[in-house]
Amino acid sequence: MLAFEKQAMLGGYKVIAGVDEAGRGPLAGPVVSAAVVLPEDFDVPGINDSKKLSEKKREALFPLIQNHAIAFGIGMADHGEIDRINILQASLLSMKRAVEDLGLTPDYLLIDGKFAIDITIDQRPVIKGDALSLSIAAASILAKVTRDRIMTDLDLQYPAYGFNRHKGYPTKAHKEAILTHGPCPVHRKSFRGVKDI
Repeated sequence: MLAFEKQAMLGGYKVIAGVDEAGRGPLAGPVVSAAVVLPEDFDVPGINDSKKLSEKKREALFPLIQNHAIAFGIGMADHGEIDRINILQASLLSMKRAVEDLGLTPDYLLIDGKFAIDITIDQRPVIKGDALSLSIAAASILAKVTRDRIMTDLDLQYPAYGFNRHKGYPTKAHKEAILTHGPCPVHRKSFRGVKDI
């Protein structure tokens, strides 16, 4: 999972950040991104695409990545921004914010997906990057755990929707809750399943 990082290093780049987002599909809450710069001797086993890991495994890896990374940053775009500029643009904006939150300036970015972000740093979009690049996979775990924790906190504010269970994704129970109670303030009003209610 280091082929993309090694290729960038052979190209003369030294500070390489992996970038990924979590939360494009849910009907509520923010989209959250993370950027991670790993050391060359990074050795934390078990890192993979966050979607392939259990919640327990992601939670265990979260502090290990933070403690062993050279730098990490978190960025997000909230439900209002998602409704205003659309989910793709909001995802790219949250990725840019994650890079800007690193506390250092990388000279190369590995971005999960097929789109580059609007920033003056050399970068390479990698389709399915969270399964192919260790840096992107580490970022995917930080983004997913951070977003899940936000949704668990939102569950305390809006307990009728079950955010702590489905994290805002369009499950049957979530859709039924929206039908029963109507959308809450953190629902994405531009999304099907919310805007038509």
